Amino acid sequence: MNDPIYSKSTQLIDQSSPNSLASTRYAYMVCAVAALAGLLFGFDIAVINGALIFLREQFHLSDLQTEFAASSLLVGCIGGAGIAGWLSDQYGRRAVLSASALLFGISSIGAAIPHHFLEFEIARFIGGVAIGVASMLAPLYIAEVSPAHIRGRLVSFNQMAVVTGILLAYLVNWSLSFTGPSGWRWMFAVAIVPSFGLFLGLFFVPESPRWLVEQKRDEDALTVLQKIEGARTASQQLLEIRASVVEEAGTLRDLLAPTLRRPMFLAVSLAILQQITGINTVLFYGPIIWEQQLGGQTHSAAIGANVTIGLVNFLATLVALWLIDRSGRKPLLMISSACMAVCQLILGIAFLLHAPPPLLVLGCMLLCVAALAVGLGPGVWVLMAELFPTRVRGRAMSVANIALWIASFVLTVTFLSLAHAITITGAFCVYSGMCILAFLIVWRLTPETKGKTLEEIEAFWRTSNH
Repeated sequence: MNDPIYSKSTQLIDQSSPNSLASTRYAYMVCAVAALAGLLFGFDIAVINGALIFLREQFHLSDLQTEFAASSLLVGCIGGAGIAGWLSDQYGRRAVLSASALLFGISSIGAAIPHHFLEFEIARFIGGVAIGVASMLAPLYIAEVSPAHIRGRLVSFNQMAVVTGILLAYLVNWSLSFTGPSGWRWMFAVAIVPSFGLFLGLFFVPESPRWLVEQKRDEDALTVLQKIEGARTASQQLLEIRASVVEEAGTLRDLLAPTLRRPMFLAVSLAILQQITGINTVLFYGPIIWEQQLGGQTHSAAIGANVTIGLVNFLATLVALWLIDRSGRKPLLMISSACMAVCQLILGIAFLLHAPPPLLVLGCMLLCVAALAVGLGPGVWVLMAELFPTRVRGRAMSVANIALWIASFVLTVTFLSLAHAITITGAFCVYSGMCILAFLIVWRLTPETKGKTLEEIEAFWRTSNH
């Protein structure tokens, strides 16, 4: 083979074969830095959970304004997801993640110091842009720098960081709920610390090798692949990436090509269903549900109940991290959606009782969150990062992420109004139906991607279309 890059790689193999354990450790280190974006994502999403009670009192918010306080972040997420793919394809995954770290920091300060409700909304919108960028780029970047045999685990590591951020937000909210009405300001300000950590850490990780190949920087890509994959497989990976880049035009029009219609449908539909199964009702409105539906709960007690939910979410994601490359994506997604459907239905029935038993409500919430954390939570993000060819991956994931955040916004901005219109029981029955739909789509249409390289997945779509 007359290829100078390939020859250079084989020479390196002959001279010194890198330790595969060292390569794996390096991949984990790189992904850990990128996953800080996931931690910020989780923290910023969940911190409103405890702050919302105090915001309602300080700014005298109606139900409609409360919905907008919770969902203004999500409007920014839609915008961030919309530009993330284009920006990352133009300037690289690492540079755009660095910009999102700066936006996280600006938002955390801005949300902590407002004197008017509009100022708070603007700060949260900026944070939403950062989340929209990070939610798309962090799993995409991790997927592109991960060896195939542990890619599911490493992309799920990002989800682990997300739920760690959620748990951290719940703990911060609960601890600061005892400090008085102004404690909510510190709830938002805390995020400046991980924002700085992400910005600093990104100076020490490489650019995505797949993006480097797109930019015709094959030697740089080979250097990164040797560190991640080891020299024995790096040259073959480089050739596969190069071939996939040559074959793909990478335009928005290509997203409608016959070979991409099914992965596009799956990514968009699962992204939407992950959100409208109702999980954000717990993430955003948990304390309000506790106060309004169960009664007799102090602010701190209602916020404290969510710490338990956050802990279960964290532990269940650890289970997903262990299972996803062993059991595969598809079985976990099916079990998850089926369990969530049952939990949401029981939760809706519980609210029909005159005095819903708090332990029953909490138990259903815990099971539902655990089910999501084992399957639909990490599984959807993993699939979105795996389903698409290199040249269109950024744009395709942007489309899926826009759909995800629009669904999240619609769910969040309508929950209180929907509960008033058809009762909270009716709302949770609707969410249960969405879980059933997710189960059917995974069962009938979703292929298993466990253990396959991104190039093998791309080849599967080409052959399955014939």
